[in-house]
Amino acid sequence: MNKKVLLEDLGQKDYQETWDYQEFLFKGIVDAKIKNRREERNLPTPNHFLFVEHPHVFTLGKSGDMENLLVDEGVLAEKGAKFYKINRGGDITYHGPGQIVGYPILDLDNFFTDIHKYLRFLEEMVILTLAEYGLKGERSEGETGVWLDVGTPFARKICAMGVRASRWVTMHGFAFNINADLGYFDLMIPCGIKDKAVTSLNIELGKERVDMEEVKQKLLRHFETLFEAELIKKGIPI
Repeated sequence: MNKKVLLEDLGQKDYQETWDYQEFLFKGIVDAKIKNRREERNLPTPNHFLFVEHPHVFTLGKSGDMENLLVDEGVLAEKGAKFYKINRGGDITYHGPGQIVGYPILDLDNFFTDIHKYLRFLEEMVILTLAEYGLKGERSEGETGVWLDVGTPFARKICAMGVRASRWVTMHGFAFNINADLGYFDLMIPCGIKDKAVTSLNIELGKERVDMEEVKQKLLRHFETLFEAELIKKGIPI
């Protein structure tokens, strides 16, 4: 099994370009697995982890309801936002500046073949990171992602998740609000869940801005521990 994971930070990048790149990496892993099986060999398959910050964009998962977008695409255009229907699970979500988006593109045959465990590990990575800032991140039953004050009238989501998997290869991932403009969330019913708020780390900490690079490093450290992985950036271990 190959537990080395190539890390790439794409900086600010258009959603469609990033989606195309995800599909390219995803296909490369799937093709390698098919070739291994056809030729009865066991060569290692690669794993990837992408960080990116998208311009304003709304995406609707394959099981999502278009009615959860509360404005038409003309209004989105006025606000500098794009809209895409995509092939991950989940409903509608928003990506934008001030948000850490992570796309692990992993061959789970290298780790464990359990999608539910995979999602719980991604949630735990965020929960452990929040704990370093003195915040209690929680899971909400039946609602993938990470929340604060679950079970109270003040429940609010700080990290959304939605993944796709085929042949145990994953794509898409998580969106963690760090310095996000929460006004954009008013244009939709986030993840199709009514009457629950959305928040951002800077607001919870009472800060104008939180150092996003610092948060990334904490996430990566917890990812390595949970997945027993070794992150590689440009050939150099993190």
